[in-house]
Amino acid sequence: MQPQRLDATFAALADPTRRAILARLASGEATVTELAEPFAMSQPAISKHLKVLEHAGLISRGRDAQRRPCRIEAQPLAEANVWLEHYRRIWERNYQRLDALLSELQAEPAPAQPSKSRKPR
Repeated sequence: MQPQRLDATFAALADPTRRAILARLASGEATVTELAEPFAMSQPAISKHLKVLEHAGLISRGRDAQRRPCRIEAQPLAEANVWLEHYRRIWERNYQRLDALLSELQAEPAPAQPSKSRKPR
């Protein structure tokens, strides 16, 4: 996993428009015009988002006569998932240790409480 590629993937995923574009492409190829339809932004603005996604390797563009359909590429997302999974496992182990500690503390008898009838000197 290349750090620059991971940086580019997370930078691309940081924008909600780009995530929406990827969600659309998960259901199949689409042209820039088709991808721009649900957004209240110009086609050049969508093209800029597509360039960011393409730079990150998250999409590729094919050629079909006059069309240049975009398609999602799974590899960068799979690499990001591997990176995130590593940290998920660390947190899971930490929570399991915390659960074990809390279970031990609950199983121990409560310490004797000092008598309230004694007055401090």
